[in-house]
Amino acid sequence: MELTKHTHATVVLAKDGTTLVIDPGAYTPNAAELVAGTTAVLITHDHPDHFDAGVLTAALDAQPSLHVWAPASVVAALAGHDSQVTTASAGDTFEAAGFEVTVYGEQHAPIHPDLPLMENVAYLVDGNVYHPGDSYFVPGVAVETLLVPTSGPWTKLGEGVDFVRAVKPTRSIQIHDLMLSDAGRGSFADFTGNLSGVPLTTLALGETVEV
Repeated sequence: MELTKHTHATVVLAKDGTTLVIDPGAYTPNAAELVAGTTAVLITHDHPDHFDAGVLTAALDAQPSLHVWAPASVVAALAGHDSQVTTASAGDTFEAAGFEVTVYGEQHAPIHPDLPLMENVAYLVDGNVYHPGDSYFVPGVAVETLLVPTSGPWTKLGEGVDFVRAVKPTRSIQIHDLMLSDAGRGSFADFTGNLSGVPLTTLALGETVEV
């Protein structure tokens, strides 16, 4: 399987001539292009950096073969496409474009006590790639490739390190990094790799790796 890193939290997985797009949000300039080239999209939660309602609504209208899996809040925002949109909840398993997907977690990581807890799910794809959305939820199963969020109002370096330690992946890749400078990405990668014992890979936009 190949993984391609796009802006912020967006990644594309590819194998056997099919693709799976995860979190094509409004911060990703080529989100519409990525969605147009796939039949399956996973959304972790309804924040705009992960979910662009306009892009997905237009794509669902134009692409009858497109299917989206997402938490209930996103499904509600895509009303009118019931046959193409499925609610994803913790414990669910399903096939998306030939990929086996298991759903974990229920809540977004806390930002501040004054803000209500928000919905967020995480996805493990083919027992290999784990995308946590905006959370440090530990799935409690073997993970080969852990995607590690490194910027945003909820992220914390120490919690990120403990997340990697708890999951114990074979490899880790930095995502959710748009709010960091190049120096910030490098610093986060150095601290995380040194403290967790698992090197944190930083990919360029559009870079593809085998996982």
